[in-house]
Amino acid sequence: MTKNNLPMTEMQMVGSQFSRNRFAVVCLWIIAGLYAMAFFADILAPYSFKDESRGHSYCPPTAIHLMRGGKLTRPFIYSTTFVFDDFHQRVYKVDETKAYPLKFFSQGNSDRFLGIVPWGMKLFTVEAPARIYLMGADSRGRDIFSRILYGARVSLTIGLLGVCISFGIGLIVGGISGYFGGKVDSVLMRLSEMVMMVPGFYLLLALRAAVPDNLTSLQVYFAVVIILSFIGWAGLARVIRGMCLSLRERDYVLAAKTMGVSDMRIIMTHILPHTVSYSIAAVMLSIPGYILGESALSLIGLGIQDPYASWGNMLSDAMGIVRIGFAPWILWPAVFIFLAIMSFNVVGDALRDALDPMMKSEETA
Repeated sequence: MTKNNLPMTEMQMVGSQFSRNRFAVVCLWIIAGLYAMAFFADILAPYSFKDESRGHSYCPPTAIHLMRGGKLTRPFIYSTTFVFDDFHQRVYKVDETKAYPLKFFSQGNSDRFLGIVPWGMKLFTVEAPARIYLMGADSRGRDIFSRILYGARVSLTIGLLGVCISFGIGLIVGGISGYFGGKVDSVLMRLSEMVMMVPGFYLLLALRAAVPDNLTSLQVYFAVVIILSFIGWAGLARVIRGMCLSLRERDYVLAAKTMGVSDMRIIMTHILPHTVSYSIAAVMLSIPGYILGESALSLIGLGIQDPYASWGNMLSDAMGIVRIGFAPWILWPAVFIFLAIMSFNVVGDALRDALDPMMKSEETA
């Protein structure tokens, strides 16, 4: 009951139960922050994802200073130069002879916001020849921080689009199978079992091998989305089918049949909506699989290709233990992958608990 002694709505009960899990609330804010970071990448990133400077290969993270000559000043950085040591490796040194102040909300590289609207305004930039690397640089001298922001667009939206497509297919197939039963049920479930029988990663590689290599980056992006969607629908279809087997015997479904409502309308308006509570939690728990799938494809060179950034292909720099020891900051994409996957799993588990009928009955008792 609410403070006004009015019964709580279903969404209020779910929200109340979910908010009790403080860790899940924090993870939900992390997810929101990651998607906001991806959306505003054109503003937050000081450089384009393909802006490189070979003279800053594996440059360490840049320190931002607030004190100069014992006085507090506006934020600034020093430029870096390198020399080769006895092992012919670059050793970067800070040149403190000149300070380069950070410029906020200034004009940067000519770019397009979300690839559509002409946009050049950046949250912060620095005057050339100095370059700012908040998280260090990769092998080509590209800013890892900027590429993580742009890569978030690929890795996070592939998970979102892929799960929407696969769950749409799974809901429809499972709903039709559970409602009609008989031969229709047998054919659709055998098809689902055939997809589930093949190990997911090998099926992923096989489907990607069937896609031509001469595709543009946008075409590769949608190809990866479709491939991941094809793999993920079967498990949901079987669960939805089981739920529909019981839902089709409810009184309101029998009443709709008596009134002459078409079978597809009964499925879409009277049966599938009652599976939403399970579907919401399942969606949140499935997105990490899509993020990992894209990362695995891109890591082995079958997904998003350079110079376009994704968290997966950024990790290709970290394939060798020597590189990691020399430049540990190239592991930053792995940190964001872990953060996203952990947050989605925690939020999914919390939603599943909040949407559980037993939890609701305890809440209303």
